[in-house]
Amino acid sequence: MQETLSAETARPRQRSYTTGIGLAILHLGALLAFLPVFFSWPAVALAVAAFWLCGGLGVALSFHRFLTHRSLKLSRPVEYVAGLLGTLALQGGPIEWVATHRKHHAFTDAAGDPHNIHRGIGWAHVEWLYRANADRLAPDEYARWAPELVNDPYYRFLERFAVPLQLLLAVAFFALGGWPFVIWGIFVRIVVLYHVTWLVNSASHTTGYRSYRTGDRSTNCWWVGIMAFGEGWHNNHHAFPSSARHGLRWFEFDSTWLVIRMLRRLRLAWEIKTPTPEMLARLAVSPAHKQTTSPG
Repeated sequence: MQETLSAETARPRQRSYTTGIGLAILHLGALLAFLPVFFSWPAVALAVAAFWLCGGLGVALSFHRFLTHRSLKLSRPVEYVAGLLGTLALQGGPIEWVATHRKHHAFTDAAGDPHNIHRGIGWAHVEWLYRANADRLAPDEYARWAPELVNDPYYRFLERFAVPLQLLLAVAFFALGGWPFVIWGIFVRIVVLYHVTWLVNSASHTTGYRSYRTGDRSTNCWWVGIMAFGEGWHNNHHAFPSSARHGLRWFEFDSTWLVIRMLRRLRLAWEIKTPTPEMLARLAVSPAHKQTTSPG
């Protein structure tokens, strides 16, 4: 259910030049990967491994399904390692990320949504981060949306030291493999993961199919689902936000769900939430009224 905008959340925001400059530097750094001097297969392998660890375990599992929606419980070591990996994705600290996403669910595709798709696909994809955005949260608003994380010393530490931790990782990569490891393991990995994550906000609100009635524009986009560790089955997710499983049909590949199942077998995850058959049937879109969308 969407909330009513308060005066606090409606206050104006200035353009974020710091964010815009930071994004530009990261993208320019990633372009250096096209120079032969910075290419090596070990560096590519490092980038792929770091992409999966930070995106799959860090963002999809920790930040999204565990911290934001509490769709499962994790053992403390797994929780802390996954939280660190999510922080190393450099998408904001865990408190900012979770608070922003919870606000998105409260106002999905309406006034108050930080990346409202009705403002355009470019806005939903990336512009909301650096252009003047009255719906983007300020730090003093995080406690309203993520109080349990604001009160947790570990997540406060990750929030405060997100950038220094990234710099330490860059130093470690440089020590292991020089500049190719830094270019691929930091810049390329971060930028590719950025766009994969942003596609959930843009493509998965504009193109794909809808299996469930949600009252918003969320869609199931198969190619985002594959790239984004199962996060692209976004209509499923908005229909059942607390579900740990996003790919609800046999062909909806959800790699994060496979990880959760493995953790359950290892007794590192429990109380895993999924929708019941009755819940699925109640919100299902009838075949005669299934909607598909495309960019336009």
